[in-house]
Amino acid sequence: MAWSLVSPASRGIGFELTRQLLLTTKIPVVATARKDVEGVKKNILQDLKDVDSSRLTVLELDVTNENTILRAAEDASSMFDASKNHLHLAFCIPGILRPEKSPTQLDHESLTRTFAINTIGPMLIAKHFSPFLPKKSTSLPNTSSQDSEGLPEQAIWLNMSARVGSTTDNSLGGWYSYRASKAGVNSFTKSLDLFLKARAGDKAMAMAYHPGTVKTGLSKEFWGNVKEEKLFEVGFAVEKMLEVTGGVGLEGRGRCWDWKGTEVLP
Repeated sequence: MAWSLVSPASRGIGFELTRQLLLTTKIPVVATARKDVEGVKKNILQDLKDVDSSRLTVLELDVTNENTILRAAEDASSMFDASKNHLHLAFCIPGILRPEKSPTQLDHESLTRTFAINTIGPMLIAKHFSPFLPKKSTSLPNTSSQDSEGLPEQAIWLNMSARVGSTTDNSLGGWYSYRASKAGVNSFTKSLDLFLKARAGDKAMAMAYHPGTVKTGLSKEFWGNVKEEKLFEVGFAVEKMLEVTGGVGLEGRGRCWDWKGTEVLP
């Protein structure tokens, strides 16, 4: 049996993504939240009348506290027998933005927090959860079975990145900590993919993803600076995210892709 992971899922993209996975696939979904896991589960399931609530588990996980990541992984291990189950879709999407305009606005505490959430967090989640991904010896369901469950052929680990993490595309400067932390995500994603390729061959891959500017709390301060046609509702953003995730294929492994399915250069 395949299962999926969304971390975190208490609001924004992660919240809607968890709901869409419950609606569009048939596999169990493990979501995470820093607190009030029962409340988060209730909110996710609200109005999903045709969804079996037993498919959703919400675990406590704080990306800045490795002990909570370890405990969540241990809980997942007790739920899914490794000899019979594997993690097939993992969405690692924590994020925080402090939009510095000048180096004079940088301070150690804020820089440390940004990197702890945006970069170190995904690395530690991968440390504890990537072992659940398939190995070369893992028997995956046949393609027709995966299609019926709404799954791509290979297991996918997705790290949330951003276009501003591209050094190539940086023509405006600013947003020092956010840009650097997301560049770190892209670098880590490439290394993680090389690790997965060696361990799993074509059965598992990693990719990074830029969702565009989405109407979430992360970007609210900048909605007025974005053209209406480039400011996305959360539902649309998640729809495109799932579409691109399932569409890039193995040739897209280790790279960063945007919501149009176009590569974001390093």
